Amino acid sequence: MARVSVFISLLLLSLFAITTLAKDDMNTINDASFNQTRHVCHPSRFEQLGLNMKDFAFCDSSLSFSVRVKDLVDRMTLLEKAQQLGDNAYGVARIGLPSYEWWSEALHGVSFIGNNDRKGSYFDEVVPGATSFPMVITTAATFNQSLWKTIGQVVSTEARAMHNLGNAGLTFWSPNINVVRDPRWGRILETPGEDPFVVGTYSVNFVRGLQDIEGTENVTDLSSRPLKVAACCKHYAAYDLDPWQGIDRLHFDARVTEQDMMETFLKPFEMCVKEGDASSVMCSFNRINGIPTCTDTKLLKDTVRGDWNLHGYIVSDCDSIEVILDDQKWLNDEPEDAVSQALKAGLDLDCGNYYTKFAANAVESGKVRESEIDKALKYLYTTLMRLGFFDGSPKFDSLGHDDICSEDHIELAAQAARQGIVLLKNDNNTLPLDSANVKTLAVVGPHANATKAMIGNYEGVPCKYTTPIAGFTGYTRVYHEMGCANVHCKNESLIFPAVRAAKKADATVVVVGLDLSVEAEDRDRVDLLLPGYQTQLVSQVAADSKGPVILVVMSGGGVDISFAKKNPKIQAILWAGYPGEEGGRAIADIVFGNYNPGGKLPLTWHEASYTDALPMTSMPLRAVETLGYPGRTYKFFNGATVYPFGYGLSYTVFNYHLTAPQRKLNVKLNKFQHCRDVNYTAGSHFSPCPAVLIDDLDCNEAHKVEFEVEVENAGERDGSEVVMVYWIPPPQVAAAPQKQVIAFEKVFVAEGKKEKVKFVVDGCKSLGFVDYKGYNLLTSGAHTVMVGDGKLSFIVNVEFQT
Repeated sequence: MARVSVFISLLLLSLFAITTLAKDDMNTINDASFNQTRHVCHPSRFEQLGLNMKDFAFCDSSLSFSVRVKDLVDRMTLLEKAQQLGDNAYGVARIGLPSYEWWSEALHGVSFIGNNDRKGSYFDEVVPGATSFPMVITTAATFNQSLWKTIGQVVSTEARAMHNLGNAGLTFWSPNINVVRDPRWGRILETPGEDPFVVGTYSVNFVRGLQDIEGTENVTDLSSRPLKVAACCKHYAAYDLDPWQGIDRLHFDARVTEQDMMETFLKPFEMCVKEGDASSVMCSFNRINGIPTCTDTKLLKDTVRGDWNLHGYIVSDCDSIEVILDDQKWLNDEPEDAVSQALKAGLDLDCGNYYTKFAANAVESGKVRESEIDKALKYLYTTLMRLGFFDGSPKFDSLGHDDICSEDHIELAAQAARQGIVLLKNDNNTLPLDSANVKTLAVVGPHANATKAMIGNYEGVPCKYTTPIAGFTGYTRVYHEMGCANVHCKNESLIFPAVRAAKKADATVVVVGLDLSVEAEDRDRVDLLLPGYQTQLVSQVAADSKGPVILVVMSGGGVDISFAKKNPKIQAILWAGYPGEEGGRAIADIVFGNYNPGGKLPLTWHEASYTDALPMTSMPLRAVETLGYPGRTYKFFNGATVYPFGYGLSYTVFNYHLTAPQRKLNVKLNKFQHCRDVNYTAGSHFSPCPAVLIDDLDCNEAHKVEFEVEVENAGERDGSEVVMVYWIPPPQVAAAPQKQVIAFEKVFVAEGKKEKVKFVVDGCKSLGFVDYKGYNLLTSGAHTVMVGDGKLSFIVNVEFQT
């Protein structure tokens, strides 16, 4: 009897092995056939699989996406459904569904995400690289909305080409739109800066560039709107801390008021979803007020899916559910509990393997309904259908090698770098240098021959590099001496070769700053100073240089270079951020006057002492007077700075003239619109109707504020100017921002010419104020609209008529 049992066991094991082998073979054929056709519903694919495509309604393109997706999901077993919920979706060979890697990246160009086995975006001998644009913080400094969109369009073209070649997916987890709250944050280089409106505006334009297909931008049913690629707004929300003083993003509990959530942390995401129609949102690792963001029903299901009406899917930052369980130990759950809570909260896709491992068990143990998985799959596969994953995209199917790293794309990268570089100092019009007079140039400093720092992203593989040293050789003879092996600049003796080069050159360019060993994901800064002996290097070179000294700073976050700002021997300073693969050429073009700089700082450059005044873990934007903490960002900080938000000089002079601004906003209230109280500053006169809830107002043309700014170029060079418009709340409103951006436009003005820029500001959106109770209010009183840094301003009186 024992022998019979052993025989039966061996037979069953053999049958299982044969079945498993057959299943693996089927999966291999399934995925190989997809690689040949590049879309699912192709008759030849199903023939290879021994299937008849006509038997599968999900491949019937005459049906609606909702009907097709339901058919697809209903064909799967519970286990098969669960196996599609990770970033590496397994596929179901028996119904012709291939595997799919959801994780591709395109922060400032298509990026290499890691292991090739994932089959997301990666580079190899087929596609060795892609156009690497400046890092986002540099691109943000252009304040050029059309440029932001154009970059998105080019990146998505290269992404589609890479997908056709088998080197990328169609779902790209970009952009990063977290507002910069603290100058020490290591990921500042990835973001558009510290102003929520600017960050949101960047996201809308970049996402539209990535996703939109001409002619389909405004279709009625947004859930079926075709997509070029799918973008993802991340990391939602209140995430801006990596390792700092023993605290990291995996364990940090961000204690945030509803006022700060609405006013700062959520606003860019709301704009990205509602105005950009982004097809995905990624929740962050951290907790907010005790609750992990990826299991927060209010944040996900109620807000993103409900209030904002997301047409797409919600994904976790990678391994977030595992972090919730093992690191945060939230509610001391088992894996099935954490998975159930995330599904119920509205998390559709797990970047990781907890859904794929435990979702089926969670259903079988009664902890979550299978319908929650069905719902998640509906969002996921509807997105893929919109992308042409099932039916193909004829408009993009012909894209290939020639559409990656094209000359036009590389030139756009150069143009973005030129526009993003900010002129911080230019004593006696030292810049631009005249190549007729400057025959020899010393290019020194740790970034004098920058490579990876020029790109600013270790995941990027550029078409080529143009380093500062190479960029300048087109203009004059160059003496090159780094002076430090890297930005840590630990050896003071290395300064002297750089000094010798500066002594014999007609002019000297010192290229210093930070790199990814100082600021990056999972790496916050400890201070705001130049690392190592860089300060001494700059000062010594300036003291001994034969000719004028130009300082070029490469960094994401601000650096306290007060010593250089005050040093009369350092006549000019440029901030280049991380200017991408054409950054060297762009820097040289500006130094020698081939391009007139017009970038503006997208964040405040604080003095080094600022970080001594408050910890990174303090989340309030407003000053915490009881603890002596100063306010954060230009909206709430009123102390001294190295350079303020929005600062940037030009080689020319711009004058502003204001044309017929609207100076009154009368809002007639009906019997259902009630006045609300507002906290007033001490001694202020109380209005009979202090404020009205904006959600109660029927905002229309009557609530628009229109004005026109004439920009005159009174200098001797063509140039571009960023016309920045700020709102300053009525002075009697307590705890309101000092000012905040409500509009901006970049305009090119030829020498001696004038250009008019028209602004139409929505009074409800732009003059609104979030009070401490979380109400979004329009307050009565004298609202100031300021153009530029105090160049022009006018009052808009808001009055409520009951």
